[in-house]
Amino acid sequence: MARVLVVDDEPRICRFVSRALTAHGHVVETSTGGADALARAAERSFDLVVLDLLMPGMDGFAVLNGLLERDGSSKVLVLSAVGDVEAKVQCLRGGAVDYLAKPFAIAELLARVDARLVAHSAVPSTSRWLRVGAVELDLQRRELNAGGRRTALSEREFLLLSHLMRRADEVCTRDELLAEVWGFCFDPRSNVVDVYVRRLRSKLAREHIETVRNVGYCFSA
Repeated sequence: MARVLVVDDEPRICRFVSRALTAHGHVVETSTGGADALARAAERSFDLVVLDLLMPGMDGFAVLNGLLERDGSSKVLVLSAVGDVEAKVQCLRGGAVDYLAKPFAIAELLARVDARLVAHSAVPSTSRWLRVGAVELDLQRRELNAGGRRTALSEREFLLLSHLMRRADEVCTRDELLAEVWGFCFDPRSNVVDVYVRRLRSKLAREHIETVRNVGYCFSA
């Protein structure tokens, strides 16, 4: 469990990211302004700051500089609609540990958060494996181990399966899976979720992914 500060002037994004990180086991605070974010960081320490760049008043570049001037060990993951190479290079050279462009898949954000927390932790990680019953998912190698057979997964297969396994025995709607694995702007009429579920079923030793008619899918041990 880590303490994470999410900084974005769009309350919708703050709520979306906060819910996902909280469900992932982290303690989350949100801020919709740069000055407020710096004040919070001065009052208490955060293991990671998820930071937008385009904000009124104090922008994300200034917040990044302020965080690192106060504490050079601060870990900042930039999450921004600014996707050009110049901005990415400026942030990474300025001390950010990662950069993810919007629109984004929440599963990818969670994977990047995990990776950055592990990479900067002095404590050996115990989170390499995601296990549900006899099914194991190697979060580093992105490999599935089911029925004694190891199988490499594509990026989207990995993100979809990891989300379903983290929500084991809960029903995940197609809209939820589209938003969290493929991002905000994917066409809700697409059958891409069903296509990738079929691919995963072909790689599982037994059929662990249950279809919930007219709703979505549920992973069961």
